[in-house]
Amino acid sequence: MDDRGMDETAEILFEQRGAVGLVTLNRPKALNSLTLEMIRAFQPKLDAWARDPSVSAVVIRGAGEKAFCAGGDVRAVWQAGKDGAEGERGELTKQFFREEYVLNRTIFRFPKPYIALIDGITMGGGVGLSVHGMIRVAGDRTMVAMPETAIGLFPDVGGSYFLPRLPGKAGLYLALTGHRVKAPDARYLGIATHYVPSDRQQELLEALCAAEYPGDGGSGAEAAVNRFAVFAGGAELHRRQERIDRLFSGESVEAILRALETEAGAEEDGWAAEQLDILSKRSPTSMKVAFEQLRRGANLTFEDCMTMEYRLSQAAMAGHDFYEGIRAVLVDKDHAPTWRPAALADVDSALVESHFKSLGERDLTF
Repeated sequence: MDDRGMDETAEILFEQRGAVGLVTLNRPKALNSLTLEMIRAFQPKLDAWARDPSVSAVVIRGAGEKAFCAGGDVRAVWQAGKDGAEGERGELTKQFFREEYVLNRTIFRFPKPYIALIDGITMGGGVGLSVHGMIRVAGDRTMVAMPETAIGLFPDVGGSYFLPRLPGKAGLYLALTGHRVKAPDARYLGIATHYVPSDRQQELLEALCAAEYPGDGGSGAEAAVNRFAVFAGGAELHRRQERIDRLFSGESVEAILRALETEAGAEEDGWAAEQLDILSKRSPTSMKVAFEQLRRGANLTFEDCMTMEYRLSQAAMAGHDFYEGIRAVLVDKDHAPTWRPAALADVDSALVESHFKSLGERDLTF
């Protein structure tokens, strides 16, 4: 990556190159994870670029070789919640999600080409910074995932909108298991719109900054990217699509598990058994909430999805599993969370429904 003009101290960098507003997420040692301060710097800049006639497109990338953005800085949110008094979990648990979701919506509705170079780890909040834009360019290092059920959360940042709109039941499969998707599958699913090899992405960036943007909705950006885009290769999920659709089409998480158990008893490749093992480690509450979230999100506008997700985020912040999940995965790293409730059977419909309740005056609205 070309680091010219890089300020080592700023977490997010902005510059204008030609007609392009260039954003660099600049926390490479933290895999460019997204902080509230970065969100607060990005939002007004994006708003200003939307109005600025000298800016015809926005390009966002991550610093370093490893990651575009590995997600929101959930450990900071975890710490704020832990430090807050019982019943008052800390301001960050309210503001982080609210302001992040507003930013996601700004990207979704951005009136100019928004181009994300996702050549690296792209998880959770990083998906929210990319998948809602017009163009998403995968590279050789791309790895996309929504791993929230492993930390007692749910696939947020617009997951309730884009996941149920992926082919078949692929979105539900990604939401429940946190399956990691590489470039060929990202292209197949539509999470990425193009694939450009890693060793040509700097050249692509330069071409985007030098491109002509006629103001017709993105043809200039498309033309620049298409000069470099090539076939990403065969997609594993394309080969598994029929199987995923069949096994993840149940009317409940329990029905999905029963289908997987039946398949595991007869299969030769061990894939269904592997999915069962993965799901056995996920938060039962998170899985049931995510199932219902995607069921509802399939028929909602983007804005209504974000209103719903903010309600879910605040329910998660008031609960147990998020704090336990972050402890187990990111703090103590024992990967042995004690979920409450511990079994799917104990997560009743009333508990799931409570996550979707209106927050009244605290609701996120647009």
